[in-house]
Amino acid sequence: MPIDTALAVDTSPISTTPPAGTDLDPIWSRVVPETRARSNDIHLPISLAYAERLCAAHPEADALVVRVAILLHDTGWGRVDEERILSEGFSGDWRKADIRYEHERQGCLIAEEVLPELGYDAEFVGRVTAIIDGHDTRPEARSLEDALVRDADRLWRFDQVGIALASSWFKLTPSAYMDRLETEIVPELQTSAARQMAEADLARSRALLKASVLR
Repeated sequence: MPIDTALAVDTSPISTTPPAGTDLDPIWSRVVPETRARSNDIHLPISLAYAERLCAAHPEADALVVRVAILLHDTGWGRVDEERILSEGFSGDWRKADIRYEHERQGCLIAEEVLPELGYDAEFVGRVTAIIDGHDTRPEARSLEDALVRDADRLWRFDQVGIALASSWFKLTPSAYMDRLETEIVPELQTSAARQMAEADLARSRALLKASVLR
């Protein structure tokens, strides 16, 4: 069963609530090169916006851990062979591709390089890297914060921007990719809040992209 919340969930288009504040800007500034791989400069900020919505629905979570982990979780793509990202990371049994394990390992190394220099202590860094390590390849979440990061990482795919990018990575039409989101990704979501957001986004995206006709 997904983790539930008694609070109202914001299911409006994610563009209406961009990432809040500037407190994470020093981290962003340190990972600009890593954001240029695999459209991370689009994926990461949108995922952060979803993570902040999920934290609003779950105030019991450590929001700073969630926000920093989602910001850094895919930066490891910037330090692997870019040709292998699409050829191995988005085909076949893509969840178990070696390149996915490698990007998680590199993401942990980046967090360990960047965060201490910005004043984050070892305990905090360890909590962040524990989430990054396995965020794609590990089947279960180990904490509420881990669950929120995993959900935010998936939610961006339901927005039209995510559909446009990810459908091309998987070599699917937008309508086929949206069908896959419904059957494969929605059941993976760890929280009821994320499921509500995904269902609302998917309905809007299907209507906007004429998925009933453009099959």
